Amino acid sequence: MGEKIRMAHGSGGRLMHRLIGDIFASRFGGEEGVLGDDAAELPTTEPPLAFTVDSFVVKPLFFPGGDIGKLAVCGTVNDLAAKGARPEFLSAAFVLEEGLEVSILERIADSMARTAKEAGVRIVTGDTKVVERGGADKLYITTSGVGRILPGVHVSGGRARPGDRVLVTGPLGDHGIAVLVARGELEVTGDLESDCTPLGGLVMAVLERGIEVHVLRDPTRGGLATTLVEIAQQSRVRIVLEEEALPVRTPVVQACELLGLDPLYVANEGKMTAILPDAMVEPFLQVVRSRPEGKEAAVVGRVEEGETGVALHTRVGGMRPVIMLEGDPLPRIC
Repeated sequence: MGEKIRMAHGSGGRLMHRLIGDIFASRFGGEEGVLGDDAAELPTTEPPLAFTVDSFVVKPLFFPGGDIGKLAVCGTVNDLAAKGARPEFLSAAFVLEEGLEVSILERIADSMARTAKEAGVRIVTGDTKVVERGGADKLYITTSGVGRILPGVHVSGGRARPGDRVLVTGPLGDHGIAVLVARGELEVTGDLESDCTPLGGLVMAVLERGIEVHVLRDPTRGGLATTLVEIAQQSRVRIVLEEEALPVRTPVVQACELLGLDPLYVANEGKMTAILPDAMVEPFLQVVRSRPEGKEAAVVGRVEEGETGVALHTRVGGMRPVIMLEGDPLPRIC
């Protein structure tokens, strides 16, 4: 990794995974190590608790479809849901830069309160620190979340099995491109907003129906591609995506073509990746598509036996490897 931290160490890609593995997992992982799921299972109660933490440093603070406060609540709620847990309680810690307008902080706090109410969670504790001007780029937020895993539910990145199908709950890349547009770095026509939304209700609707799901994951930094590479490595399986089946909105396609980006690597903040048995696909889609946040859900691939990794079956009939994100093409998007 070298001797100094780079922006790419926070991108969600290969360098960040090496940083986590070499520095943190080796020291904090304990006897079982770090599993790599979106939330940790705490088997101290019955049913077990799920616990997660995340920090948010998005720039700008406000963007089409959301803001840093909404993002902080949604990101934590969605990570709990990805562990099969009903989100219940959040903490919120703020690092404020000297000179930040109080009115901005009020707008963000209002947004967090609205989103928490929508998600059915309570923000019950927190902390505030103020740093010198120039020390925090206006505002950073760190949130932690606790939820109860539904009885009988076992979802993890290590449970994908050959024969399973891979699904996403909606179009890819909306959040990352919306943030770029908000920065004024990109001229794109069309109705483009971040997909930032809490997904706890959607996931609970699926799991409470008894639909068997092996893997759930929130494909944020690094996009769907990096998320599936993580899952393939955890489960030691081969995942094959169908390019023709990937849902991507036209403005996102246009923006990615202009910038030379692949929508598979662009962040999402209101989509869930699910891997489940083939027999569960239709019941899953029926539930998910009945909700506004999942009405464009699609089957995008399958799990196979073979060499561990991810491949894309292209529109022209070829196969190309899908690797973990390299570098940091979209900084500061979450």
